[in-house]
Amino acid sequence: MRQPLGVILAGGQATRMGGGDKGLLTLGGQTLLSRVIDRLDPQVAGLALNANGDAGRFKGLGLPVLPDSVAGFAGPLAGVLAGLDWAADQGADAIVTAAADTPFFPCDLVPQLLLAGEGMAHPLVLAATPDARRGRARHPTFGLWPTALRDDLRGALEGGLRKVVLWTDQHGGREALFPLEEAFFNVNTPEDLQQAETML
Repeated sequence: MRQPLGVILAGGQATRMGGGDKGLLTLGGQTLLSRVIDRLDPQVAGLALNANGDAGRFKGLGLPVLPDSVAGFAGPLAGVLAGLDWAADQGADAIVTAAADTPFFPCDLVPQLLLAGEGMAHPLVLAATPDARRGRARHPTFGLWPTALRDDLRGALEGGLRKVVLWTDQHGGREALFPLEEAFFNVNTPEDLQQAETML
């Protein structure tokens, strides 16, 4: 498989943070979004941002801004679909997604996802970490998604599906296991932002 394109998911409403763009919050003098870009960009063949509303607020980043094509804030899968449509237009086989509010994700995210997807006709892989209660915890905003399944995903979203793992399980999705759960720590609340400063 050719190197996938990257899509940063920033289409949420950030309700627990009081609204606005979590990705534009600063952590250690850099925005969360710029930290995510710095980690993902070297791992992919090109990068875009999935975000809704006025795209002008991200113009300084120099990235294509992809709004959801499904109305009503349909969750991360709507962002994945927007990314898949963009990637398909460029002739790409797949995208890798990362969340805009998760600044410490692994620098080998893409190689590990690709490794886990080897041998699949349409590689579909979610990042996962060990979990004391459940054995494994999946991180549904971090995944490898094939453009070949975009029309299937569109139909699922139009039919009301919102839960990422329900769709990935339907297609034999795999997991790439990463050792550290903290790597996927995401900033949802002001308290989380304080904790991220400590982690930094």
